[in-house]
Amino acid sequence: MDFPIQPFMDENACYHFLLDLVHPEGLHCPRCHAHEGFIVHRYYREPVLDYRCPACGRVFNAWTGTVFQGTRYRPSMLVLIIRGFSQGETTAQLARELGCSRRHLLKLRHRWQSQARSDLDRTPLKDTEVEADEMYQNAGEKGIPHLDPDDPPRRRANQRVGHGTKENDRPPVVGIVGRQSGEVRLEVVEHADQATLEELVKETTIAGATVYTDEWNGYNHLPEMGRKHATVCHTPGQREWARDDDGDGVREVHNNTMEGIWTGVRNFLRNFRGVNKEYLEQYIGIFECGYKIKTVTLEFLRALLGVKAVTNPST
Repeated sequence: MDFPIQPFMDENACYHFLLDLVHPEGLHCPRCHAHEGFIVHRYYREPVLDYRCPACGRVFNAWTGTVFQGTRYRPSMLVLIIRGFSQGETTAQLARELGCSRRHLLKLRHRWQSQARSDLDRTPLKDTEVEADEMYQNAGEKGIPHLDPDDPPRRRANQRVGHGTKENDRPPVVGIVGRQSGEVRLEVVEHADQATLEELVKETTIAGATVYTDEWNGYNHLPEMGRKHATVCHTPGQREWARDDDGDGVREVHNNTMEGIWTGVRNFLRNFRGVNKEYLEQYIGIFECGYKIKTVTLEFLRALLGVKAVTNPST
């Protein structure tokens, strides 16, 4: 997703951007929630000033009680880190560019991505026509030492035959996309079996929706769940990419929208040269966010940082 940087070319601009991000209702005392009359206590980290609250005497700054509490990064550095995470820049490259600890950035990334993932919209798609499909992503235990010879490190080119599972380092990613809205729901699952696929389709679609899939039998019982079902054949030697069942000249039976999304997912993940399977859903979640919005928004950034857009000062 695009993240314009022209407004953030100086430290003050970055500070005020982050201040608005983490304090959507304005800066307030973290103890008594007063909103005005603060006295500057220390200047040494300007523009991040330390204030004293005249009401309760608490000394604090803009980062106290927020996701940035305790950080020594300058506001401009924080903005560049957030920008890098939003655009899918690799942790190693970001650490080299900013001259900071890769390990610390990776911990930060996992924490923030987890928050963004938990804030994703999971309400059912309102579309009357949806496509459902699954892909299998090589993802092992990157970054974890494997000293036991009976537990060798993951293989980058995992060529296991058949449908992958999380256990064999090819976690399935299930996708459902609405044809009218263009909205997508992506989920990393343990197995792409019938019970899992049918439950996901039931949770993410409305009754009566037509679900287009390939011929994987995990979707066979969708009509029994109140969904119409049409399949396209992807079997080698018999492949058809689109079919016109109703004779109106439009080949409506296909899974091409989801196939295009899978191309985008693989291209996004390729930059990281492997992702630990325990964190795969976080990276898939960031891709889903970027698929929905082409330019970063305050709502997305607040979800990334775990900031509630509306706060109640009395709590």
